[in-house]
Amino acid sequence: MLMKPMNRRGFLGKAGVATGLFALEAGARAGAGAAEAGRLHLATNEYPWSVFYQRESRDFAASLDTVLGEVARSGINGYEPLLPSPDQIDRFAGLLKKHNLEMRSLYVNSVLHRAEEAEKSIRHILGIAEKAKAIGTKVIVTNPSPIGWGSSENKTDDQLRVQAQSLDSLGKQLGGLGLVLAYHNHDIELRAAAREFHHMMVGTDAKHVSLCLDAHWVYRGSGNSSVALFDILKLYGARVTELHIRQSRDNIWTEVFGDGDIDYTAVVRYLLSIGIKPHLVLEQAIEKESPKTLDALEAHRRSCENARRVFAPFAG
Repeated sequence: MLMKPMNRRGFLGKAGVATGLFALEAGARAGAGAAEAGRLHLATNEYPWSVFYQRESRDFAASLDTVLGEVARSGINGYEPLLPSPDQIDRFAGLLKKHNLEMRSLYVNSVLHRAEEAEKSIRHILGIAEKAKAIGTKVIVTNPSPIGWGSSENKTDDQLRVQAQSLDSLGKQLGGLGLVLAYHNHDIELRAAAREFHHMMVGTDAKHVSLCLDAHWVYRGSGNSSVALFDILKLYGARVTELHIRQSRDNIWTEVFGDGDIDYTAVVRYLLSIGIKPHLVLEQAIEKESPKTLDALEAHRRSCENARRVFAPFAG
């Protein structure tokens, strides 16, 4: 998820991760949900809908009922929102039920690189997580707020140490609630030899911090490199709990998920080879250079159809 200021040591054993993901799936299926047993569950993140709505001059913030209705009509089963406060969960609960959607994961911002703010941020996230758990949420996704949007500024080594310690603490506490923390990155964390990204992995305990692999941000942040993406998979694939899905063609985001710069069939093949079946979240967003031919609903309907074919091996 793109969260610019505009809005918004070791590996975990394969068996352990597989067990955790099995529990995630079993727990989600136990509640009221759209996915039948054995059918691929596919969610969508809030961000792509917000940018499509913006392009269409539609008021996304005031249209949650409409948005969730269109999500359901597109064939998608779940919705991953960006939640700024626990109060928002009450608003979501009824509408999710109305549209027969699940919220297996949610995205929440955090500031973890400054000690004076980290504890406050952790308490805030725990408050959201406790309430979200009651409506079936299993995965809490966070991107510790980047610095340097639009500049070359990077976090210091001391800040990275504080951030990793705070991230690990958050993950441990969420684990105590029966929830999974998934670390998310954008392109900024891949700068300077990907020092921030790698330290969030090697500087945290895999029992506490899993990875929300945003394949395209890794690809773009590495200079549009598939080699880098698959190296990340080889290094940290066993920690992937969630996969954010976006495609580009000639390095420009496409309106519809499908064939393009990233070989997602190979991503699926590799993850299956190490016994990983992550939670799947479509994030097929658009940017300034993207084609402008489809509205939000039709683009997501087609993306859903294509994603179900590509990720079908994860079903069941």
